[in-house]
Amino acid sequence: MSVPPSPEGADAAGEAQFTLPRGFLDELNALQGLQYRMPPDLEAFYDLYARAHLRYAHTMLGDKQAARAVVRRVYSHLALNWLVVLKEESPAAYVFALLKQRVEGHLRLTGRTSQLVRAASYQHAARATLQAMRRQFLVIESPLGLYTAIASLPDRQYDVIVLHYVLGYPCARIANIMGIKPDTVRSHRRLARERIAVKLGLPSHSAADEDKE
Repeated sequence: MSVPPSPEGADAAGEAQFTLPRGFLDELNALQGLQYRMPPDLEAFYDLYARAHLRYAHTMLGDKQAARAVVRRVYSHLALNWLVVLKEESPAAYVFALLKQRVEGHLRLTGRTSQLVRAASYQHAARATLQAMRRQFLVIESPLGLYTAIASLPDRQYDVIVLHYVLGYPCARIANIMGIKPDTVRSHRRLARERIAVKLGLPSHSAADEDKE
């Protein structure tokens, strides 16, 4: 099981590690036979989102090759159904939801439980969150309590915590990835921090958002 990168190292090593081979675009082009050519807007979508999807899947699965396989299946689905996807209110939100479904499906097919795998991602998220929020949570000597608090977060709040504190994405980029508004991202982040503070028995002001974006 490989370890997802820290935000500090993500920019340095991420470009090489967390991209699908460019030849994969040729594979997508060949999915429907010689007459099929991937639409330019799908290729642009791939360029904009594939690396973020791959990093998220790696964090959830803890396995780079499994993450690559999942993301390949997601984009193969998009290549075959792109015109339908474009009719969605938010294609980005649709694809992020599809990615999460495929991650869960991979866990079931491989006989691994989502609870077991998410336990590892909780630990990683706890360490990254503790590092990023050290001023607020300075009283915490161990990430164990933070781990438990993060594990109790609703899915949307947990995803925002992972994308922000573990993968290092800013609010606007998280909004793009999840297909929601930046204000909604900030709301999820604030509620997650408040929920964590309550779980840790800290005053509510400990969860105040110090980073205005």
